[in-house]
Amino acid sequence: MHATRDAERRRAFARFVVPEVEVLLRAATTLTLQHADAEDLVQETLIRAYRAADRFDGRHPRAWLLTIMRRAEHNRHRRRRPQLLDDPDADLERLTPALAQPAPTPETLVLGELFDAEVDAVYAGLPVKHRQVVRLVDIDGFSYGEAAELLGVPQGTVMSRLHRARARIREQLAAVGLAPKGGAS
Repeated sequence: MHATRDAERRRAFARFVVPEVEVLLRAATTLTLQHADAEDLVQETLIRAYRAADRFDGRHPRAWLLTIMRRAEHNRHRRRRPQLLDDPDADLERLTPALAQPAPTPETLVLGELFDAEVDAVYAGLPVKHRQVVRLVDIDGFSYGEAAELLGVPQGTVMSRLHRARARIREQLAAVGLAPKGGAS
């Protein structure tokens, strides 16, 4: 009986989980903002998925895995919360992305270094909740529903945050002359 259950678990894991590993890593990177943390989160998600794979009904594997990931990330933050209260400035500095600029090459100048740098700066200046939805939907190609499931918010919230983020990006690019002024929101 135990061997049969293990075999079912391995088959289900190979069928439903393994094909989604790259998606999980992209989603985890968006949630954690750190590659090492993302790898840890994916590993935790894979462990939990393996343990439950033989009980999974096979419907909507990506949504199932993103739910597992969201819960694992939530638990990770709950465990870490007392440390945040001890020294909030230290974690704030860790979470703020560095905006180090590499030395420009002729190719990057020709291809629009100014535009890329400005977009990066605007993106980095967005609130984390807005950066997350831009990353998930516009960069990683998740659907609104998948992003909502991953972030644990309603789909309308994802759409609203994305609208606000895009509008802010357009406004700031227009302010420096890199986008038309007064465009539709």
